[in-house]
Amino acid sequence: MKKQQDTRNVRREYIQGQLAKENLDESPIRQFGHWMHDAVEAQIKDATCMTLATCGADGMPSARIVLLKHHDDDGFCWYTHYGSAKGIQIEQNPKASLLFYWHDLDRQVRISGTVEKLPVQTSDHYFDTRPFESRIGAIVSQQSQPIESREALVKQVEQQTQASKNTHIKRPGFWGGYLLKPREFEFWQGREDRLHDRFCYKKSDQEWIIERLAP
Repeated sequence: MKKQQDTRNVRREYIQGQLAKENLDESPIRQFGHWMHDAVEAQIKDATCMTLATCGADGMPSARIVLLKHHDDDGFCWYTHYGSAKGIQIEQNPKASLLFYWHDLDRQVRISGTVEKLPVQTSDHYFDTRPFESRIGAIVSQQSQPIESREALVKQVEQQTQASKNTHIKRPGFWGGYLLKPREFEFWQGREDRLHDRFCYKKSDQEWIIERLAP
């Protein structure tokens, strides 16, 4: 019989705060903005990291960390290779979920909705703001595809770098941004004895309905 690692006693208390309905903003977008501001002000490392969960035609869910680049009343945006695993899954099933977790604040936010590509002009503008090396990497990397070796990848980067010197590097057509248009939010504040505060925002016509959920 294989020896198993026992993690049943790995636990801690959540004591960083509490969440009450009367303190929530009526807009989940603004409420998210407040919490993101708190995370940045608290100097939480990688505060804009979010888990992006997608599911393709085969029904198998997949999750990975990406970076939130901007958000507004329309939704939440990130950038990637359209031909990556997540890009293919979004093409097959344009629905996804985002999860933010700020450990030091004992907070998490879950956001679900539909996904669409950002306009070409928006992706062009963001690509132009990226560091030179990041733009080179986006052009060279055929994301999620098998590669021969690390050395082969580095060689491609070096060749592209030489070819791109003193030129304006245009965004490749296979790379760009996505927008998740939210239909549901959940704000979670860890509490003592696992009696967490959880509030769900659900879209009803043009109005957001707020409900407290059992922990």
